[in-house]
Amino acid sequence: MGYTLNTAQADQALQSLRRDYRVFAPRRFPKQGRYSDTDVVRYAEIERFGDIVWEEKSDYPAKEVITPIQQSIFYFTEDEYRASKGPQKPILLLARPCDINAQHIQAKIYAGNGGYDDFYYMRIREQVKFALMECPGGDDTCFCVSMGTNRTDDYALAMRFRPDGMEVKVADECFDRYFDGMPQQDYTPSFVEKNTLTVSIPDLSDREVRLALKKHPMWKEFDSRCISCGSCTLACSTCTCFTTRDLIYGDNPEVGERRRVSASCQIEGFDRMAGQRELRSTAGDRMRYKVLHKFHDYKARFGESHMCVGCGRCTHRCPELISISATVAKVNDAVAEIKAGMATKGA
Repeated sequence: MGYTLNTAQADQALQSLRRDYRVFAPRRFPKQGRYSDTDVVRYAEIERFGDIVWEEKSDYPAKEVITPIQQSIFYFTEDEYRASKGPQKPILLLARPCDINAQHIQAKIYAGNGGYDDFYYMRIREQVKFALMECPGGDDTCFCVSMGTNRTDDYALAMRFRPDGMEVKVADECFDRYFDGMPQQDYTPSFVEKNTLTVSIPDLSDREVRLALKKHPMWKEFDSRCISCGSCTLACSTCTCFTTRDLIYGDNPEVGERRRVSASCQIEGFDRMAGQRELRSTAGDRMRYKVLHKFHDYKARFGESHMCVGCGRCTHRCPELISISATVAKVNDAVAEIKAGMATKGA
């Protein structure tokens, strides 16, 4: 079933949905951006239709709703503990195709990875239904078409926004009642077919090539360029690294809560082990790890897709203007150089 709504009708439908769901969507936070007098767009609970930012890509991904940057996991006293409470209402999450596809990737890591389901992830994810936000085309850092994440059929609702309202497709019949009496009109969501930017995925199927790539001098560039701030992974749609911290209440060290806090493989010390040894002690080593994880290792393990969805947020958020697409292009050049050297050596 399809509907066409003006702004007042969209607000009415949203208020009806909010009685049963917490509704999250990209929302603008004025003067809270990275630089003075700039805004930031991130996912948050919305109260009215006008709160939704649909003309531009959010600075941070939809994953913040399901895996918050900080999340209380349990509370403790001297002799007992209890798990934190999960969501009290189901969640309707308005997201673009790349962010919905990113959740399929996160589910691979959090749910069923090695036969273990992450309790804190699952209790939220099971409460979430997606409303597809039709993408107006992205920007000059998007390459979702190259990654195959420009399309999805995983949605309960689909929405096309207009300045004066929106079109809605109801894919899950349980949502029809929220649009009772609204003007009906067939609507089929469209998807981005071409990005301004295209990315070629490097062929890393040859183990010998991969080993040579890990030692390639291209990674040295990042020793002086990357400042290891972790902004790229915080803005990434699919990164899942976290650490835990204990928050103590007052003067009693036996009473408090344990929180799960987003972390980053790009920050110095993330992989520090006993004896203060680090497996990746330079910015170049850490960049290599991230890039190869996104464009080889994840797919090698799970076998379906690469870990990057081509949203381009890491490029936007990097204070040193490091482009993930340009980095992948350098990987392609390095792979070509390695293969040429192997061919010459074997001739």
